[in-house]
Amino acid sequence: MNSSKSSEVLLQTKDITRVFKQGGESLTVLNNVEVQIKSGEMVALVGPSGSGKSTFLQTVGLLDRPTSGQLIINGEDIAKASDEKRTQMRRDYLGFVYQFHYLLPEFSALENVVIPQMIAGVKRKDAMVQAEEMLTKLGLSHRLSHRPATLSGGEQQRVAIARALANKPMLLLADEPTGNLDPETSESVFEILIDLVKQQGIGAIIATHNMQIAERMTRIMEIKNGRVISY
Repeated sequence: MNSSKSSEVLLQTKDITRVFKQGGESLTVLNNVEVQIKSGEMVALVGPSGSGKSTFLQTVGLLDRPTSGQLIINGEDIAKASDEKRTQMRRDYLGFVYQFHYLLPEFSALENVVIPQMIAGVKRKDAMVQAEEMLTKLGLSHRLSHRPATLSGGEQQRVAIARALANKPMLLLADEPTGNLDPETSESVFEILIDLVKQQGIGAIIATHNMQIAERMTRIMEIKNGRVISY
């Protein structure tokens, strides 16, 4: 699914608009947004709370539909695609990391990384190997059999990162992935995330309030008044 060509365009939006109806009034959260993300890029998405960062990630992550505009992933406009097609694209091309880890509490760290692979059609044996490899890279080789409740916040988020990257997505979308962690743990988890994104040669959009983290990425996109400014 990934390409070694650093200039490959993974995601492109053309005049994406997202309008919400509230009490008979229209609220435009995204206003003719035009964005292009290439493989090898790690892009920070910044802006104050309520600026539309999460709406943008949910829209390009195919969890929400734009009101209008084109959303091109892997060269295909899927803004108006069927639910089945959108589900398939999310599974095959996208990885997600949220502020809250959303791990399955009744399963071990290893199983939490195995299950999404099996849903994608990977054989259990191969999924186990890949999951163990990812978790080991994230420093969790000694925690494979532990359930989420017995893991620290930083460990839980590292399991969530392993889960997001296990299927080798083309594009990683992360919404404040270190927002609930203390500064030291946040730095450690972010360093690991950078390394894994580089190793897999994928693209990434990471929403963050931490400008020190943002300034270390390839470039910064700021959402302001529903528009995206890139610099």
